[in-house]
Amino acid sequence: MDRHKQRDIASKGGKAAHQKGTAHEWTSEEAREAGRKGGMASHRRKQEQQQNDEGSSEARLNEEMVGNDLG
Repeated sequence: MDRHKQRDIASKGGKAAHQKGTAHEWTSEEAREAGRKGGMASHRRKQEQQQNDEGSSEARLNEEMVGNDLG
């Protein structure tokens, strides 16, 4: 199923749920918690990426040093 069709189906479902009165409506507490979780996940991904980048730099430096010893 292409993205446009899936989005259209989801949109219709959301509109129907609101008309029926069964759609979820976020409380301020739920929204605050969701934002906190999202911020923590984003921060964690940034830290992991920085660690991976640092590890890659160290590996390249070690390879260059070993290559210089052989030449």
